[in-house]
Amino acid sequence: MNIQRIAAFSQGELGGNPAGVVLLEQPIEESLMRSTAADVGYSETAFAWPLNTERTAWRVRYFSPESEVPFCGHATIALGAALGEAEGAGTFELTLNDAIISVTATHTASGIAATLTSPPTHSGKVSADELSAVLQLFGLAESDLSEQLIPARIHGGSNHIVLPLKSRETLANMDYSLAEGKRLMEQLGLVTIMLVYVVNEQEFAVRNAFASGGVLEDPATGAAAAAFAGFLRDCDWPHNGSLLIKQGEDMGAPSIIHVRLTNEKGCSVAVSGTTRAL
Repeated sequence: MNIQRIAAFSQGELGGNPAGVVLLEQPIEESLMRSTAADVGYSETAFAWPLNTERTAWRVRYFSPESEVPFCGHATIALGAALGEAEGAGTFELTLNDAIISVTATHTASGIAATLTSPPTHSGKVSADELSAVLQLFGLAESDLSEQLIPARIHGGSNHIVLPLKSRETLANMDYSLAEGKRLMEQLGLVTIMLVYVVNEQEFAVRNAFASGGVLEDPATGAAAAAFAGFLRDCDWPHNGSLLIKQGEDMGAPSIIHVRLTNEKGCSVAVSGTTRAL
């Protein structure tokens, strides 16, 4: 089995979120995908096999060391780079467990960049009990929350809760129990909890707790970025068609996520990033 290791949303030769990518000719047993993802040890590994002879349509499944996830942004960007290398630049249709999306691979002077179109987005309120539990997990109080945005449940292929923070220092000091975080995320049906600091209307510093996948933190989370962009659109945030999300800085893995979006609520957004082979 040829396992590629690719960092997505990297800053040149630095940072990015490592993902495993396995290009197959036909599907393999789920148990083998699970064990392979656990052996790779990254937050996600993508397994893909072609659905047509032109090799422009692929079936994709994503596994963390702990579980299968319905959609993973950084692993999709890594997959786009692997497909671009193997099949050439172009757009590939990806059939996920619950959606059909696409990824476009582009060759650049510094390597392969990729852009994914996310599943549809939507957002909703967090209940008082949910908010209390999430704040307690991180040792936060409601006074730590920014007044610019409200906490929310957000979705762009997978479920997240976003907590907008008042202070960049509070974001830098994020800390929580991995075991307790896993229990809470499973209870609430979440893939990550996203902590956000608003730099300006189009730039955000974020951290994503990923205890549900057995990982304390993700250096770059494309699925959460897509969901967050949809949430901002639902709030009529003045996004002007694009967002810059900086993640991983506080864990020494600086990552850059670019998002393009329209004003049409609920529709897909485009999430882009550069990659580097590991």
